[in-house]
Amino acid sequence: MKTDNFAEFVTGLTSEYTPVVGADLKHEDFAAVDLSESNPELMKLEILSSEAFSIFLHNSLRKAGKKAAFGGYNEVRNLYKRSRLFNINVDEFLNRNIHIGLDIWAAEGTDVLAALEGEIHSFQDNSNFGDYGPTIILEHEKEGRTFYTLYGHLSRKSLVGLTKGEKVQKSSKIGELGDSSENGDYAPHLHFQIMENLMGNIGDFPGVSSKKELEIYLQNCPDPNLLLKI
Repeated sequence: MKTDNFAEFVTGLTSEYTPVVGADLKHEDFAAVDLSESNPELMKLEILSSEAFSIFLHNSLRKAGKKAAFGGYNEVRNLYKRSRLFNINVDEFLNRNIHIGLDIWAAEGTDVLAALEGEIHSFQDNSNFGDYGPTIILEHEKEGRTFYTLYGHLSRKSLVGLTKGEKVQKSSKIGELGDSSENGDYAPHLHFQIMENLMGNIGDFPGVSSKKELEIYLQNCPDPNLLLKI
């Protein structure tokens, strides 16, 4: 049924679990992980260390008996305090620390898959400390509606040979997860985000919001799990 509500539209695009990381990973292989500022376990970590986060995630998955982790939509994180990319204002209301995509944590080199049929809109290496690193944005059109999906924290070789407008099929491989030396200095993971409007961005789009702009971004970027159904 046609709807003007973008979140409802996204929900109706899939009827079951839709993989974007690791074609061999099944729905039951995932565990939810909490990286919010309220998680007491994170207080014990060195905030600047991607290695410490990797160990934390590995231990969390081992305890849960799972292969990959996911989470983070509309999550307030202390992690972003380490980078001036997100913290340039004295006023905390203006600093960006609320995650508006979905993170899927898996081993470096894991295949990244297109969530839906579409074409390559743009790509670039967002190489600032704490940024996405190599990033691909796909453009999709369904039911006469155009929208976009973003895949961040890829390996640099994922961008080699790409062409704007190149067609991609649902579940086809579009890249691989990068390591901390190329993905913005994070534990290996995919930042996956859905955008109704790119707001003029090319090869990049904010994945973290300030409190001031949160409602705007939540409306434009609904929970990716509405689509992925992890």
